[in-house]
Amino acid sequence: MQAVTYHGSHDVRVESVPDPIIQAPDDVILRVTATAICGSDLHLYRGKIPQVKDGDIFGHEFMGVVEEVGPAVTAVAKGDRVIIPFVIACGECFFCQMDLTAACETTNSGRGAILNKKQIPPGAALFGYSHLYGGVPGGQAEYVRVPKGNVGPFKVPDTLSDDKVLFLTDILPTAWQAVTNAGVGKGSSVAVFGAGPVGLLSLACARMLGAEQLFIIDHHPYRLEFARLTYGAIPLNFDEIDDPAEALIERTAGQRGVDAVIDAVGFEAKGSMTETILTNLKLEGSSGKALRQCIAAVRRGGTVSVPGVYAGPIHGFLFGDAFDKGLTFKMGQTHVHRFLPELLGYIERGELQPEVITSHHMKLANAAEGYRIFEKRQEDCRKVILTP
Repeated sequence: MQAVTYHGSHDVRVESVPDPIIQAPDDVILRVTATAICGSDLHLYRGKIPQVKDGDIFGHEFMGVVEEVGPAVTAVAKGDRVIIPFVIACGECFFCQMDLTAACETTNSGRGAILNKKQIPPGAALFGYSHLYGGVPGGQAEYVRVPKGNVGPFKVPDTLSDDKVLFLTDILPTAWQAVTNAGVGKGSSVAVFGAGPVGLLSLACARMLGAEQLFIIDHHPYRLEFARLTYGAIPLNFDEIDDPAEALIERTAGQRGVDAVIDAVGFEAKGSMTETILTNLKLEGSSGKALRQCIAAVRRGGTVSVPGVYAGPIHGFLFGDAFDKGLTFKMGQTHVHRFLPELLGYIERGELQPEVITSHHMKLANAAEGYRIFEKRQEDCRKVILTP
C-alpha cells in the first residue's frame, strides 16, 4: 500500500509499505477514505518530537470502511463506515472506566515522560505519533490496522460526508474538551490563542454554547479574517500589538479580563531570545510565551484551558500570578471516545459545521506538498484533507 512516511526533519514521502495484517483477535483492518494533516503533525514534521524513526507512518485523523475484522471483534463488521479516535483505549482499565481514555494504562508500550529522573507511566497509545506513544502506524495511508476494534471505531451515518465527520477523530473533540474545560456558557467572554484548526473549532464550540464575546489571537491575517467572518471573533494580531493580554483586558467589561482563555498554540509558540537559547541547549522543552499571555489576560477566578501540546519544563511560568488571581488550569490529551455521540448529534442537527475550516483537498500522493504548504501557511491554508 501507499503511506506517508518520515525520513527526517521536513522530509516526508509517500512510498510503498507492507499492507497491515490482523495481529490480535480484536484488530480491525480499515480501508482509509479520508485522512487529515493535523497541526500536531507539524511537530513531528519539524523533528520536534523524540523517538520518531525513519519509515514511521504518520497520521492520527482518519476514517474509512472496515475491510477485515479479527475473530474477537463484535462491535463492527466488514463494510461498516467508521471514524477512528486518535487515542487508542482498551475500554477496561482504571482510567478507561472513568472515561479518561487518553490515560489508558494498557495500550502504550512507550516509555512515558521522565520527571525528576523518574519515569512516569505512559498514557494511551496514539496513532502515528512517535514511539513515545506506542509506535503504532498511522492513518495517512491506504489501509491501517486499528487495535481495540471493539472500543475505538465509531460508526457514522452514510448521510454525512467524510468532510463533516472526519474531524470527530481529533480536532473537534479536542476543541470541545478545551471549551468545556474552560467552563464556557451563555454570556461568557473567551480568548483563544492560536487560529489553527483547534483554535478555530474552539471558537465554533464556544459560539454554539452561547459565548457572548470571542477574541482570537494569531499573527496570520488570513486566519484572523476567517475567524472574524465565520465566528464573529474579534481578531488581535500579535505582530502588530506589543501586549495582546493588555489589549484583551482593555476590551472586556470592567477591564477585568476574559472569563476564560484557551491556549491552542502550545510549546512551539514564538518566544523570547532567552527561551530560544534554552530550548536549543535542551535546558527547556517548551516556550511559555502563549501561556504567560493567557495568565495575564484571564480575569481573577477565571480558567486557563490548554489543548496545545507542551513538552518538558517552561521558562518563566508565572505561577505566583496564577495563584494571586485564583486561576483554574485544565489541560491534557483529549478523551475522544466520551464526546463522540454528543458531537455527532450536533453535526447531524447542523449546530456544528466543522468542515468549514477545510481549505485544501489533496490526493494522498501529494501529502509532502500538503505538509509544506500547511507548515508555511501558504495558499491561505487552514486544514488539509488527503484522500487515497
